[in-house]
Amino acid sequence: MTHAPQQPRAYFAGGGIASLAAAVFLIRDGGLPGENIHVLEELPLVGGAMDGGGEPAGYVSRGGRMLEDEAYTCVWNLLETIPTLTDDTMSVREEIRQFNIKWPTEAKARLIGEGTTVLDAADYGLDTHDRLELTRLLMLPEAVIGARRIEDFFSPHFFRTNFWAMWRTTFAFQTWHSAVELRRYFLRFIQEFPRMHTLSGVRRTRLNQYDSIIRPVRAWLTSRGVRFEHGVRVVDADFTTAEDGTRRVHRLHLERDGQPETRDLAETDLAFLTLGSMTADASYGSDDRAPELIRDLRDGGWRLWETIAAKADDFGRPAAFHGNVDEAKWESFTLTMRSPLLLHRIEELSGNLPGTGALMTFKDSNWLMSIVVPHAPHFDGQPEDVYTLWGYGLFVDNDGDFIDKPMAEATGREILTELLGHLGMSDIEDEVAATTTVIPVMMPYITSQFAPRTPNDRPLVIPRGAANFAFLGQFTEIPEDVVFTVEYSVRGAMHAVYGLLGLPDEIPGIYHALADPKTAFGALKAALA
Repeated sequence: MTHAPQQPRAYFAGGGIASLAAAVFLIRDGGLPGENIHVLEELPLVGGAMDGGGEPAGYVSRGGRMLEDEAYTCVWNLLETIPTLTDDTMSVREEIRQFNIKWPTEAKARLIGEGTTVLDAADYGLDTHDRLELTRLLMLPEAVIGARRIEDFFSPHFFRTNFWAMWRTTFAFQTWHSAVELRRYFLRFIQEFPRMHTLSGVRRTRLNQYDSIIRPVRAWLTSRGVRFEHGVRVVDADFTTAEDGTRRVHRLHLERDGQPETRDLAETDLAFLTLGSMTADASYGSDDRAPELIRDLRDGGWRLWETIAAKADDFGRPAAFHGNVDEAKWESFTLTMRSPLLLHRIEELSGNLPGTGALMTFKDSNWLMSIVVPHAPHFDGQPEDVYTLWGYGLFVDNDGDFIDKPMAEATGREILTELLGHLGMSDIEDEVAATTTVIPVMMPYITSQFAPRTPNDRPLVIPRGAANFAFLGQFTEIPEDVVFTVEYSVRGAMHAVYGLLGLPDEIPGIYHALADPKTAFGALKAALA
């Protein structure tokens, strides 16, 4: 009597968007039954960095990822599969498309200068020397650039231009970040050059990205039997290496509600391990309390990678990314307003209705503060008389212009004072403060994926000889693509699933704007203007 081969099971360490996308691909493209998929997540919610929630007394998002038509080919491939929660005949992709047709982005106040002057952001301010430096960086291969920093390639004038002010705040670059990553961003998003001052290429979700993307993806997976196990942390994996170099994961070590546990993998089982975390040790403040800056890797977001990296020389070097908190951290904040007064005044200043203006950056702010006013409602169930605003600061260790302390030490109420000062609206501070809750969030590792690095610091999605395991997330290496994007996580998930299952499906290609003469000419024209 013969037995049918056991169907493979799949285990995911972490429940971020990379794991959720890979689970979708396993079912949709690989034919794996949903009940054979286990998502092991320490937190009570999935979604990783793509969060958003709260209640009318105080909503909060740690951040918001930029979406874009041309570059996000894998994201759109995923979301074409997923129906919305409110209409099962409409995909999430189609909902995003229709929402952006109705509420197109066309920022009229991308940069605010001293005295609340709306700057001419269409004047990028690049001179001939700046353009030569930019061209030089684009022409150099990554192997030559190596671990050098952005500041190694540009003169002081470049960093004073409107171009740099907009580019760095759109993508959260610091001058000490990796020049390789900046080069990749230029090549990946060069189509944004002509529209960077309006951000008209940005695509927004109807609600925050947790409500608009994560919840529908989870619902799709749950309806197919995927098992979500919360309160579970994957802390280690045991590998075997055959004589021919084939490597397998045969056991996962877990902590379930703090208690040790193991999960043995059969020959046909698969393991997908998310490495590192950009939102590890995020700390929340309040109106009267600044968020704590946690430096000691407290929540375990990096523990799995640190443990397995010691087992093979091609599993990467996590310390290259989490080793310098002061070069990786920044702070965001969410305003929940029970009066429309502030939004009405911002609309008068900017000329934009909520949801149409994208980032407003205060170019001369000591904190380099930027804000976004989303279309309401931005959270599921948000009342009609409650409004939100999100913002962040890149220079959190500098004293404010209107409060005499660094952003990192400021309470939510003090951040509101600083914001109103830059908006020239201190005259309404008492009324706004009485009807507003501010929740700041400190994130020690939020830009850690931009750290200067060498080629061996990030492992491949499927390392050499890997037969049943793959790495996921922002700290894997996908040639030519750019970290700190949803696209990177979803593309990595697609590589992992298609590669391990040997699927013939074609992964959508990386968009190369310079291959399109019209787009390349538009970018060149904008840079030379």
